Amino acid sequence: MTHIAVLGSTNMDLVAYAEKAPRLGETVTGREFRTIPGGKGANQAIAAARAGATVSMIGAVGHDNFGTRLRSTLEHSGVTTDHLRTVEGPSGTAHIVVDDEGGNAIVVVPGANGTVDHLVPGDEGLIASADALLLQLEIPLAAVLAGAQTARGHGVRTILTPAPVQPLPPELLAATDLLVPNEHEAATLTGLADPFAAGAALLDRVPRVVITLGAAGSLYLTRDAEPLVVPAPQVSAVDSTGAGDTFVGALAVALGEERPIREAMAWAAAAAALSVQREGASASMPYRSEIEARYTS
Repeated sequence: MTHIAVLGSTNMDLVAYAEKAPRLGETVTGREFRTIPGGKGANQAIAAARAGATVSMIGAVGHDNFGTRLRSTLEHSGVTTDHLRTVEGPSGTAHIVVDDEGGNAIVVVPGANGTVDHLVPGDEGLIASADALLLQLEIPLAAVLAGAQTARGHGVRTILTPAPVQPLPPELLAATDLLVPNEHEAATLTGLADPFAAGAALLDRVPRVVITLGAAGSLYLTRDAEPLVVPAPQVSAVDSTGAGDTFVGALAVALGEERPIREAMAWAAAAAALSVQREGASASMPYRSEIEARYTS
């Protein structure tokens, strides 16, 4: 089995469902509220584990009820949490409004994730033993850089999701094998609205890019081949929260299994399509048998 290490965030998602998200200064009435374990790191870990990989999580939760539930959710999804620290103070939270079109607006409060600013003893060995390291930007950039450089030093594939989007230091990009932004993140990183132009610009910094395009699918660019667009299955979205993380987790598994890039992207798109038809982030992520049943080459 593919072994994937994830260095990233764990959050409790506090999700309000409403007809529409409020504008600044506006109050709207919601129809439901749920607490759902999430965080981009934990989401990608759960997505990869359900897709069939052996997964280990590096990060931190707080010494609170949310932390206990976050750890339990990861473990019940098959993720090893030996390197998930428990620290004093609150766990991270994400405050999410989901509208009736399935769109979302999110405010993240880092909590315990803010303490993950370096690797601790044992983390390097875990990263070195993995086939791939998944990274995001909901923990301090210093730890993301340390993880990427450690993986690079041990010949481990690094897959970076640049979210929440922010300027990326050259040394982090130099240690990134595959960058997976959505189209908005790609535009912010490059100043170019067209995904093809943004992807081409990103190839000056990293060797391979997959840009997710929502319902339009995904775009793959590399320095030695023509761009490749892989469509997404057409479905009615209920909640898009976690869809991108589902895509990345499943993509990492498919690449670890040495599937061709077109097949890997289509397989990941099938996983994401399943996730948007369900509410929540981690709660919506499909199992391997579901992905295989939905996938069409």
